[in-house]
Amino acid sequence: MHALLPAVIALVERAGAAILPFWRQELAVEQKADDSPVTAADLAANRVLIEGLSALSAEIPVLSEESCAIPLAERAGWDRWWLVDPLDGTKEFIAGSTEFTVNVALVERGQVLFGVVGVPADGRCYYGGAGLGAWRQRNGQVEAIRVRHAPVEGFTVVASRRHSSPEQERLLGTLGQHFGTLELASVGSSLKFCLLAEGAADCYPRLAPTSQWDTAAAQGVLEGAGGAVLDVRGEPLRYPAREAFLNPHFLALPAEASWREALLEQVRKG
Repeated sequence: MHALLPAVIALVERAGAAILPFWRQELAVEQKADDSPVTAADLAANRVLIEGLSALSAEIPVLSEESCAIPLAERAGWDRWWLVDPLDGTKEFIAGSTEFTVNVALVERGQVLFGVVGVPADGRCYYGGAGLGAWRQRNGQVEAIRVRHAPVEGFTVVASRRHSSPEQERLLGTLGQHFGTLELASVGSSLKFCLLAEGAADCYPRLAPTSQWDTAAAQGVLEGAGGAVLDVRGEPLRYPAREAFLNPHFLALPAEASWREALLEQVRKG
């Protein structure tokens, strides 16, 4: 286990505790410049994480969705940094759903070293990283998790509850032709990756916009569980410093899936 991981797990739990007093309460919702919502809960969790991560390791800078106005010239000089979404799934949170998470990843030279995904509504916490393994923690019980390399019954595709695109719908049609009837698991936030990591789903195609803080922590969990997150060229999704924080389109899947190349080929065809 990475030396910093236990402290980050505890910090993610604290951030979740800061969110819960606002959950299913009347909230003032503001719209940010990109038209995404932000609430007092987002900001409360952000304060916990910024202060806690800075105290944990002052030499590692923090890039958070709610504190991202850092010039590229400065970020380009970072070797290692925290990539944070203090409340992923704000729309789900506002709607009263349980499907919101706290995401923290440690990134080095654009690669995720480990990620922690907390689920404040029910106390779950997922964590892991490539070469480290992956675990699910709940009520003091810790269990190692692993992707499944073949569907148990039907082929289960994870879909976003709120975001899709024509390209993604076409890909789902192609998958149906290849695998037969698809089981669709619609879930919010970074929990989509966690379903794959714990062997409850087979593939998560995302051919619609996401930002770096939406994916990095859960990518760490999935990679620790034997999964992969690939761009449409088949290269691992990375997090270089750049002006815009948007990710390219990607596929999350078991790293050793026999259908990996066939799926990538379909994505390239559009």
